[in-house]
Amino acid sequence: MIPETEPVLPGPVEVSAAVAPHGGRVNIDALLLQLTPRQKLAQLVIPWVAGNYAAFDDSALVRATGWVDSLQVGGIIISTGSPLDVAVKLNFLQRRSALPLLIAADLESGTAGRFLGGTAFPTNMGVAATGRELDAYEMGRITALEGRAVGIGLALAPVADVNNNPANPIINTRSFGEDAARVAVLVDAEVRGMEDHGLHATAKHFPGHGDTGTDSHIALPVLTSNWRRLDTLELVPFRGAIDAGVTAVMSAHIALPGLDSGAIRPATLDPAILTGILRDSLGFHGIIVTDALDMGALVTNYGAGKAAVLAFLAGADLLLQPADPAEALDSLTQAYADHRITDERLDRSVRRVLELKRSIGL
Repeated sequence: MIPETEPVLPGPVEVSAAVAPHGGRVNIDALLLQLTPRQKLAQLVIPWVAGNYAAFDDSALVRATGWVDSLQVGGIIISTGSPLDVAVKLNFLQRRSALPLLIAADLESGTAGRFLGGTAFPTNMGVAATGRELDAYEMGRITALEGRAVGIGLALAPVADVNNNPANPIINTRSFGEDAARVAVLVDAEVRGMEDHGLHATAKHFPGHGDTGTDSHIALPVLTSNWRRLDTLELVPFRGAIDAGVTAVMSAHIALPGLDSGAIRPATLDPAILTGILRDSLGFHGIIVTDALDMGALVTNYGAGKAAVLAFLAGADLLLQPADPAEALDSLTQAYADHRITDERLDRSVRRVLELKRSIGL
């Protein structure tokens, strides 16, 4: 991030007792005690903001400012713009935020897809064609250096899907290939390249989007996979990512009725997938993030509010890109008031988010 003078923290969150003087470590326990339930829930909501230049009265910037000032969201997904415009916009929003914002970006195949002038890499399948593990590591390393330079702390990458369906309309060349073991090696390498150089990585799309014939941005793909197939194929790269120390895992908006007693619902909303398999079976203790909650596979059937609540109850910690952040937060707050969301469960997720921010240096 471009150096700035230290901002005065606005808003009702009183952080003085939680922040050690002279740049010391933040006391997460003290901070949790100071946050209201709604402020805690807001830490889990991460809306999308364009990274282009915007004047102060630009409608999109005014809307984003409202998310930061009034909703007190936990972070921002930043999208396409020049590195300077992205950094200036992020600095502007960070200065206004009562707590530091977690900044995420979809950095598949490096930063060039989001930042004008970023280092351009081939697709993951192109990188895999070289046969060199070092190439995947270097892509992660350079992505980390460029992402951190503009204020990104969490990369929504790499893709850990095995491209085992040549007719897949959405994953295809975004995958490292069709060999699960080889995909795992390259995912492991890219994760290490990012994490070794200060950028937290996200393996996606759990439990595996590679065998779908439907674009989940439009409709809900339904897979007939059973546990044996999933365990020996789709989950292999995710195990590799977890072993490599990946910070986050992103859920997929795909239905697996064979693992959900015949139910047709997105894995993002399925406790058996996010908690039963990812947490319990694979032993993942990091942050679970949703794929974008405004995608057709979710929002068409559930709406912005219900999708956010069900994803959280299924096990998600970060709720990315809800169709309406205010509606999502209102619905989460109501679910807390109705005792569907417990203090213990909420604090567990918020602690993960705050610890991630602290590890980034925010």
